[in-house]
Amino acid sequence: MLINAALVGSGGFIGAVLRHGLSSIVQRSAPITEFPYGTLAVNLFGCLLIGIAAGVIDARQIGSPELRSFVMIGVLGGFTTFSAVGLDTLVLLRDADYLRAVGNIAIHIVVGLALVWIGFSLASGPR
Repeated sequence: MLINAALVGSGGFIGAVLRHGLSSIVQRSAPITEFPYGTLAVNLFGCLLIGIAAGVIDARQIGSPELRSFVMIGVLGGFTTFSAVGLDTLVLLRDADYLRAVGNIAIHIVVGLALVWIGFSLASGPR
């Protein structure tokens, strides 16, 4: 348990540093800096990476549970949790569970945005 937590934590550190680096590079290079291109790039690239990682692991049945935790939860989770939402939704779609797939996306986006607004409103006080 402790070793798994250390693997996830160290992977998360790597993912977070990579996220910061890629996001900063993309945002500085963007023609219009008012749009969050850096975040968009990280989320889309993270989706591609988790798709590749999950496909390789699934197709070839490789990697120990510890390696999977390090890469999938640690590195990619630290890079972007949006990729996990994408993978979870893909699994639901692959299982023909369309209602849950749509619900998963809707809840993450709509409820997530609402909670950001609520948290911001609570923290910033009345205006």
